[in-house]
Amino acid sequence: MTDMEQDDAFHLTAVDVRRYDFATVMRGYDRARVDQFKDQVADEIERLMRSNTELEEKARNFHEQLRAFRERDRALNEALVSAQQLRADVKEQAMREADLIVREAQSDATGLVEAARAEARDLTETSQTSIASLRAEIEQLERIRRAYLSQVRALAERQIAEVSAFEERRPFDEAR
Repeated sequence: MTDMEQDDAFHLTAVDVRRYDFATVMRGYDRARVDQFKDQVADEIERLMRSNTELEEKARNFHEQLRAFRERDRALNEALVSAQQLRADVKEQAMREADLIVREAQSDATGLVEAARAEARDLTETSQTSIASLRAEIEQLERIRRAYLSQVRALAERQIAEVSAFEERRPFDEAR
């Protein structure tokens, strides 16, 4: 018989060992020693059964912990995906806002320049003597426009740099 067949065919408990009675024969074994051995075997079987029960309970606990760890891992992965999507959304929003700011600045600057030119035309018609001063004012407005565009462009680039820096950070990895 193989070990597996023996396990399936023969189950011995401590009570079975204690209750088993050997027939007496002449010149047989010492009854006291047989009883002592039966008690030792029964005690060992009880110890092994308790140990087996404890090990089975530990295995159940480990399986439950593994299930909980897998659930946490799944939740962390979902949170990471959400954070990545949020990062992409924030970056996209920042890019849209930067583009809008630049367009508004260009529009404002164009409006300022056009208004200045219109004012210059009106003044030219009324007074030829103030042409030089109007040209200086237009040039000043052009410098203001360039400075304004430069400031807006710098603001937009800072926002893009902040988004890029935000993308490069890995807050979940640092927390571990």
